[in-house]
Amino acid sequence: MKDNIKNTLGVAAAVALIVVSASSLLYVRSYDKSTQPSSFSVSAEGKVVAIPDVAKFSVGVITQGDLNLGTIQNENADKSNSIVSFLKNQGIDEKDIKTQGYSIEPRYQYGVCRYEGETCPPPTIVGYTVSQQLEVKGRDFEKLGDILSGVVERGANSVSGLSFTVDDQIQLEQQAREEAIAKAKEKAKAIAKSGGFRLGRLIQLSEGSIYIPQYVSDYGIGGAGAVAKGPSLEPGSQEVSIQVSLIYEIE
Repeated sequence: MKDNIKNTLGVAAAVALIVVSASSLLYVRSYDKSTQPSSFSVSAEGKVVAIPDVAKFSVGVITQGDLNLGTIQNENADKSNSIVSFLKNQGIDEKDIKTQGYSIEPRYQYGVCRYEGETCPPPTIVGYTVSQQLEVKGRDFEKLGDILSGVVERGANSVSGLSFTVDDQIQLEQQAREEAIAKAKEKAKAIAKSGGFRLGRLIQLSEGSIYIPQYVSDYGIGGAGAVAKGPSLEPGSQEVSIQVSLIYEIE
């Protein structure tokens, strides 16, 4: 009888030990799994370099005169219209010529106060300044230098903001994005292989885009003078860069 009880207690103790050991093992595995990262992220950059196909610049006509505002407006309009006609004759499309601004501002003459406490006379209007700004896009770079000189010959006294860019930015952006994603995926596979784990599903993708256009120095003109020879202008290149980040689950 005593031997049977001892045997039964021994078996129970052995079973309890196995259960405790198994529970401990499961706890350790569960703890290890909970402390391991469930995801990881990689980032990469894609770049596309393109030759600009559009030149942008601003053309201004600034006209000053006396109190006869109508005369000043007519003079300004005649010069501006002549410039627009010239641009169209040079092959620039109507949609690439936009009025950027038009303003009429009075010019004042201020009185002089001879001594402290004297009531100064109010300023008086002695004339007006009429200004019109055009934004122009040129697509034939061989004509660009002559166009810039030609608008000055027809009355423009302000030419500025010359820059070169690519008209279809969306296509360049997509090419850079595809390159960045492909690089990020390869990077993720290499990290998973080195780390001894498998890639799970892609749970997040984010991106940031940076455009880096290469500008030519401003071509600025002020005042009137002799007819100038058209400058030689080079468009250079434009780089579109996109950074992407991918987050994967770890299996």
